[in-house]
Amino acid sequence: MVHVLLLVVCAVAIYLSCEWFVNAIEWLGVRMKVGGVAVGTILAAAGTALPESVVTLMAVLFGSEKNGNDIAVGAAMGGPLVVGTLAYAVTGAMLFLRFRKTRAKALAMAGPGDSAPAGHDLRVDEGIDTRRLARDQVWFLSIFAFKVALGLVAFAIKPWLGLLFLAAYGVYFYREMTSDGEDASADDLEPLKLRPKTATPGTWFVVAQTIGSLVVIFAASQVFVKQLEWAGPALGLPAVVVALLLSPIATELPEIMNAIIWVRQGKANLALANISGSMMIQATVPSAIGIGFTSWKFDTPLMLAGFATLASVGYLLWVMHQKSFTAAKLFYAGGFYLVFAAGLVLTV
Repeated sequence: MVHVLLLVVCAVAIYLSCEWFVNAIEWLGVRMKVGGVAVGTILAAAGTALPESVVTLMAVLFGSEKNGNDIAVGAAMGGPLVVGTLAYAVTGAMLFLRFRKTRAKALAMAGPGDSAPAGHDLRVDEGIDTRRLARDQVWFLSIFAFKVALGLVAFAIKPWLGLLFLAAYGVYFYREMTSDGEDASADDLEPLKLRPKTATPGTWFVVAQTIGSLVVIFAASQVFVKQLEWAGPALGLPAVVVALLLSPIATELPEIMNAIIWVRQGKANLALANISGSMMIQATVPSAIGIGFTSWKFDTPLMLAGFATLASVGYLLWVMHQKSFTAAKLFYAGGFYLVFAAGLVLTV
């Protein structure tokens, strides 16, 4: 009961902390005068994804040779899998629920001869820039495919190739921070939670709320992971199932919570930008650490994780290319995680 209670408490703590983090990171984007989308792809993504990279680094430097390496490689593969499937699915579900609520409201206000809106094209209804999102996914797909390929081969200079992944993220970071577009605006922002009665909060308060919420998110996520490590043996699950199937869900909860909060606020663009930006960090920084400090040799479960991630992102790119980007089709990305889970259970 203590473990179950801790799981619930941590999940609630992560959600509430993400409320504070999302609120602070939008104000931070205004203070830094960065582009509106970069608030999601860079600032929010760095805040929620980089702590996991630190955990990966600590695992390879201070963990045992086998367990530390397993944790590092599992995190580098499990993180993109969860974000590229479940995070998109949750966003699609939230968008669908929001659309149904809007449609019901429109029906209630409609006259006898009026009709409710049909369909849900996210490019139109939510104003999502699918061209930019597709470009980010192409970047991710190229980098991720390369790192999966490296897991199949062994050669002397492979550890040095980790530097290429850091360079790739550097290019992405520079492009996002300098791309054309409207700067983040404070016009529709809620007051900073630390200063609810102040129209324009000071920079120090914004930074303090950002760091404070991140500390709580990081601590609660780690406790959540520890409880799942208990749940695995208690449920008779092999360690690899916990490492690739359950633990990544816990570590990626902040990205999922951010998506829920932003969609609820009518900011689907930021929700999807946060997901794509997190995927770029997950594909590069933990990979650079794993390739540089481990043998980076994949077994069957890791290959399944790689193929499921590639298939999900490829599916989303196809949907965007077909100009049929809807909430339902975004939700279907979660099916690739279910296929991975079934394949993992059958192979262990």
